[in-house]
Amino acid sequence: MTDLSKIRNFSIVAHIDHGKSTLADRLIQSTNTVADRDMKAQLLDSMDIERERGITIKANTVRIDYRANDGEDYVLNLIDTPGHVDFAYEVSRSMRAVEGSLLVVDAAQGVEAQTLANVYQAIEADHEIIPVLNKIDLPAAEPERVCEQIEDVIGIDASEAVMISAKTGVGIPEVLEAIVTRLPAPEGIEDAPLRAMLVDSWYDAYLGVVVLVRVIDGRLKRGDRIRMIDTNAVYPVDRVGVFKPEMENVDSLGPGEIGFLTASIKQVRDTRVGDTITHEKKGTTNPLPGFKPAQPVVFCGLFPVDAAEFEDLRESIEKLALNDASFSFETESSAALGFGFRCGFLGLLHLEVIRDRIQREYDIELITTAPSVIYQVHMRDGSMIELHNPADMPDMTLVDHIEEPRIKATILVPDEYLGDVLKLCQDRRGIQKDLTYVGARAMVVYDLPLNEVVFDFHDRLKSVTKGYASFDYEMDGYREDQLVKMQILVNDEPVDALSTMVHRARAEARGRAMCAKLKELIPQHMFKIPIQAGIGGRIIARETISALRKDVTAKCYGGDMTRKRKLLDKQKKGKKKMREFGRVAIPQQAFINALKMDD
Repeated sequence: MTDLSKIRNFSIVAHIDHGKSTLADRLIQSTNTVADRDMKAQLLDSMDIERERGITIKANTVRIDYRANDGEDYVLNLIDTPGHVDFAYEVSRSMRAVEGSLLVVDAAQGVEAQTLANVYQAIEADHEIIPVLNKIDLPAAEPERVCEQIEDVIGIDASEAVMISAKTGVGIPEVLEAIVTRLPAPEGIEDAPLRAMLVDSWYDAYLGVVVLVRVIDGRLKRGDRIRMIDTNAVYPVDRVGVFKPEMENVDSLGPGEIGFLTASIKQVRDTRVGDTITHEKKGTTNPLPGFKPAQPVVFCGLFPVDAAEFEDLRESIEKLALNDASFSFETESSAALGFGFRCGFLGLLHLEVIRDRIQREYDIELITTAPSVIYQVHMRDGSMIELHNPADMPDMTLVDHIEEPRIKATILVPDEYLGDVLKLCQDRRGIQKDLTYVGARAMVVYDLPLNEVVFDFHDRLKSVTKGYASFDYEMDGYREDQLVKMQILVNDEPVDALSTMVHRARAEARGRAMCAKLKELIPQHMFKIPIQAGIGGRIIARETISALRKDVTAKCYGGDMTRKRKLLDKQKKGKKKMREFGRVAIPQQAFINALKMDD
């Protein structure tokens, strides 16, 4: 049994690439939690895609035993969190399970946009925060300037910031001592009824669903019968354990401890993140304050390139959804692309990660339709419809107005690129809210429509600032705007997979670009093909693909012109008939290229 005063629970928060996972590696290594022969870089990043992209996607946990300078033995529970804005919900739920945070800031780069976002989450969760300056061995490091920046921008005291280099191991003993001396011990009552918070859950092929829990009060033992307060489901506990970072079974978990349990749970969907776990009999009646479930904000269709792989795609999506409760899906069919799934994601990186995992782990070639967001369509009769797919837009004569989701974006950018960033935000219908300076860098706050950001805003921002800008956003409600559904017609037939919602002022330019692009992508047929972009009944742009022509007059040697005319007229009639009955085969590659968001 661990004494409560000897436990420290903490998370590591930082912007992308400021060294969270490397610091976690050094803490694990310097306390001999893992034997040197088993040590590898980014030990806690277990997915191939995390290692390949060099990002953390899932928050991971490890329990470290540490003997402090005062001779006492401490138990440290560390949660390594993601830095990317799409996985902010992973950060927020990890924060609720711990009492303190190590704020890692790159001594050369300074405070970035996600540093701010994650620190505010830690402050909201009432954490004790220890500033840690990483990469002090770099020639460009300026620890004094960055300390000032932390105090100015975030408003926390950085006079006792720990100076480290996670790569070389400098300053790691000081970090461990700071955790023990400066972070508070957890509070909890062992004799009270069991209250444990469900922090995360994932599917294991051998154990079923593994549930990560933080025990607040009471004791959780093997063989207990537990009840989930939210779903009211009852399960017998098969095993209880901790991560070191491999799973290790223990007899029980007491107050303040973080560990896992397995209980023959079949589906991850049966375990709601933020739920309270208690005993079936003599359980608590006052649940812990949960946290709101992650809401998908970006939707797109996933279709198999080969229609025969639809069932394989269904299986792979169901398996991925087992491990990722924030990812939602439902079947949909499209006239152009056949059967597929309409999926909801937390952002574009989340979409990319899921798509890459399906293609890599299950070997299925995919077509992804243009991402869209949820619009609120207010009808004339006072009702409101949530629109996930532009193809499902109701008749415009019945619609009163359409509202779109807005975000509050924070961008940190060096001064010389500020003009380009302001122009980019204005072009995307942004409204400037604030502009302040943090040393030589500007901090701009903009109110932007989410559908303008979803397309390629992040890539554009990186290219106009040569990669120096950092960007973070949070949802900021809905607002009415002049939005219309633009559809593409090929040979007078609408192609539902290419329907998009656009702002009325942009519709014409977007329509022209799309038609011009399709003209290059669709091969010539025996008849001419009109490609049109339309809003309601009005055509706003058109391109025509000319017909392939066979020289029917080649066999006419000499003679009267009327013989040639007759043959040409016959050909003309045939082409007209063909156009009426002909089907335009749009190749899959044309869809894939038309939906690339570089226009």
